Amino acid sequence: MPYDRARQFLAALDDDWARHVAAIGPCLHEPKPTRDPYEALVRAIAYQQLHVRAGDAIVGRLLALFPGQPFPSAAQLLASDGDALRRCGFSASKVATIQGIADATLSGIVPDYPTAQAMDDETLIARLTPLRGVGRWTVEMLLIYTLERPDILPADDFGVRDGYRRLKGLEQTPTRRQMLELGQAWSPYRTVAAWYLWRVPRG
Repeated sequence: MPYDRARQFLAALDDDWARHVAAIGPCLHEPKPTRDPYEALVRAIAYQQLHVRAGDAIVGRLLALFPGQPFPSAAQLLASDGDALRRCGFSASKVATIQGIADATLSGIVPDYPTAQAMDDETLIARLTPLRGVGRWTVEMLLIYTLERPDILPADDFGVRDGYRRLKGLEQTPTRRQMLELGQAWSPYRTVAAWYLWRVPRG
């Protein structure tokens, strides 16, 4: 399995990690390296602060606006009617954000896949986070799912932080700063650690 070494590393951290990794089984993380950064960012915005099912529905309605193609081009999205995008389920703020991403793609600010792949994590984050509505979490999703970076810990992600709280039986959810400190022990496999933390059982 491609993530066996990471799984063994995490299971060796302590008894809590060992039990959790054994209960979940092999890591089934599935990157989508066929998507370019523009598409990955737009999809990430669609899912921001929503359950997966709600995000799936929004993306599905967006794709239905452009039949016969896998995803709208940046030019098509930029030229789209805002009301039509709102009817897909995007808020007015998210409409402005995804059209801003499309505009930034056409102007070269959002890099193509080969250019992004050649950039280090922090350089890409610094390049994209000035865009409206694009925070560090959004770029981290791009790094994890499109660029297949193995050592990304989205410390702002509530699922990651609350997963760790439940893993350890803590009363308080760790802060972003605390998660970054804790996550140093999980390097160089922080992406897989996040995958397992997203799957800590509730209750």
